[in-house]
Amino acid sequence: MTTQADDRVPVLIVGGSLVGLSASLFLARLGVPHLVVEKHPDTSIHPRGRGNNLRTMELYRTAGAEPLIRAAAAVLADNHGILQAASLIDAEAEWLFREIDPGGKLSRISPSGWCLCSQNDLEPVLLSYARELGGDIRFSTELLSFEQSDDGTGVTAQLLDRESGERRQITADYLIAADGPRSPVREALGIGQTGRGELFHNVSVTFRAKRLVDAVGDRRFIACYLTNPDADGVLLPVDNVENWVFHAPWHPDRGETLEDFTDERCAQHIRAAVGLPDLEIEITGKAPWHAAERVADRYAVGRVLLAGDSAHEMSPTGAFGSNTGIQDAHNLAWKLAAVLGGWAGPALLDTYEQERRPVAIATGERASARSAEHRHPGYAAPAGGGPQKNVMAVALGYRYPDGAVVGADPGLPVVPEVFHPTGEPGGRAPHLWVTDGSGVRRSTLDLYERAPVLLVGDGDPGAAWREAARSAAGLLRVPLAVHRIGFGTDADLIPEPGTEWATTHGITDSGAVLVRPDGFVAWRAPGLPPEPEAWLLDVLGAVLRRG
Repeated sequence: MTTQADDRVPVLIVGGSLVGLSASLFLARLGVPHLVVEKHPDTSIHPRGRGNNLRTMELYRTAGAEPLIRAAAAVLADNHGILQAASLIDAEAEWLFREIDPGGKLSRISPSGWCLCSQNDLEPVLLSYARELGGDIRFSTELLSFEQSDDGTGVTAQLLDRESGERRQITADYLIAADGPRSPVREALGIGQTGRGELFHNVSVTFRAKRLVDAVGDRRFIACYLTNPDADGVLLPVDNVENWVFHAPWHPDRGETLEDFTDERCAQHIRAAVGLPDLEIEITGKAPWHAAERVADRYAVGRVLLAGDSAHEMSPTGAFGSNTGIQDAHNLAWKLAAVLGGWAGPALLDTYEQERRPVAIATGERASARSAEHRHPGYAAPAGGGPQKNVMAVALGYRYPDGAVVGADPGLPVVPEVFHPTGEPGGRAPHLWVTDGSGVRRSTLDLYERAPVLLVGDGDPGAAWREAARSAAGLLRVPLAVHRIGFGTDADLIPEPGTEWATTHGITDSGAVLVRPDGFVAWRAPGLPPEPEAWLLDVLGAVLRRG
């Protein structure tokens, strides 16, 4: 066993699954060198975590990965809705919802759409693209231990190559723990968790059954909740032909062990659940999973930050957990890039917990309520709670009342009951289709990735804002981009006819909107103040924690 000499990297990511790979992709896009270590030998081989919501796909779109992901997800592109039935041959089957986007209305609020891409298909795409962009990602590499320096300037980690036995010491400016719900990093930091705890347990069974497609027919569902009281569970298609996944309830509280889930027992359970006693089934894999509602009491200790399942666990209905984790990584990536790049103060990273922890708490509550409403097999849900129909409020409407924003209303809920894009500080910036100077049609959301953006109108007020922005950005050495929207000769972005960009963002034509690199509104000015440069200096300093 050998030990390599000390190496240094700006960011060390522990965990190379969905959230860790997403963090790698986002950091690579921003030019931040980093190392990802994952103890397993490769990406996930089990179909799970398949629902990628609009916000997640917007982030992948901006990062350039959306076309690659949709290509990997093509086999399930026409699957929609959740079906509930006593069996697949039950004539009274009920659609809990039939279409994700009935009438195509979501195209008005987002340039992207939902994407059904299982984790085993998505992770290889993220891995390949992140590596192409310069991400250093190493499998079969385990974090043995870590410690933070006494002066608070870095983290030293001991790594083990599980194949060669070689040990390596790495010093990083920051460590991101994306190491799952049983996070060794979180445990080492002594961070507790708050929430309702374990909700239910399942064993996910992959299997082949060629004749099952005949019973499914033309019902291209995302999932089918099968409610036979003697054999309930959830059926999910993998290829709509012969490969499937079945989530069988597991009750460890009744003394059930994983060893009890033999191939024969799983096959018999699936036959009874789908209503086909003679169905030929080949079991190809099994993996346990646990549904829980927990949120870490802290998201950071010093220079170690939690993301994804290490920070929060959620009920699977709605796929809110994986999406929230990916969005954690995105929030953290731009802030790390800003701090490491020297144009934001280190205190900007304090806003990561301020912003993301309340979102996880509110989203976790919605996820549990949705599981109760849908009567998820295996979940003995408490009564009450009411319908949870407005998924858009969770996916796109979450807000940051406190954090790297100026002028946010602290009285507004983190997750509203209904989604309305208003352009308010702390909320996601509205999507608008515009045409740039080269004639390319793009979404305003495509503008937000590498630097803060100031949106202003054309004409004299826009010119005044632009000059003020150039001066303030120069004084603070902040990479601030300015875009003038309108129909005049001074505009560099032309909105589609009938679009009132200023009204959509909650300002007048002489106002301005400051948008963060993650696409959230940091501040807005209803009109042009007497000294716009002074306003921008104060706002940028406050948002970026410049002291």
